[in-house]
Amino acid sequence: MKKLIGRKVGMTQLFDEKGNVTGVTVLEAGPNYVTQVKTVEKDGYSAVQLGFGPTQPRKLTRGQLGHLGQLKPSEKHPKRRTLGDGNIPPLRVLVENRLKQVDLVEGQTINAGIFTVGELVDITGVTKGRGFSGGIKRHGFHRQKKTHGASDRERAPGSIGAGSTPGRVEKGTRMAGHYGAAQATSMRLKVMMVDPERNLIAVRGSVPGPNGAIVVIKEARKA
Repeated sequence: MKKLIGRKVGMTQLFDEKGNVTGVTVLEAGPNYVTQVKTVEKDGYSAVQLGFGPTQPRKLTRGQLGHLGQLKPSEKHPKRRTLGDGNIPPLRVLVENRLKQVDLVEGQTINAGIFTVGELVDITGVTKGRGFSGGIKRHGFHRQKKTHGASDRERAPGSIGAGSTPGRVEKGTRMAGHYGAAQATSMRLKVMMVDPERNLIAVRGSVPGPNGAIVVIKEARKA
């Protein structure tokens, strides 16, 4: 399965030859680095771990730097390890992709060119956090009447249960609460533009998360 880690750039419009306009989301898809290759013999299953988002070494732990091959034995103290230059840069985001057959090697780079125009993809991200929200914003409830003395009940949820039966609030009752900041997937988005040189992909429609959010792009499961 084709998969890339990317970053949401923002939304814009694309025009076709007939002048029809399409709203698209632009994604920075890559470059991704193969940081680890797992095999059935060694790990019990086959998978490829991808990394994205070069960062400064001081922002990673020594365990993370060692995993990326950024540490080497010190010349003065061979038992100690110091920062070195590996073939994989310090990366901020790691995502694993299970595959039946792995034909990649560690250190290899993958860019947006693995996707083609017209292909359908699923994009997973974390939605915008809305904090504590009321029923109207969170669930789409209607307002109540603004007349007959209901001056402060316009956005209130109304009744949440009967008094005698069941005598309590049912589990799962839709009420005010924390809204957003949850993982979501937009499925079957059509790829409208691919620019391998700049590692940019434009897909039709919206994508979860704010601008700059990390997203995972993979080929659609329901083709």
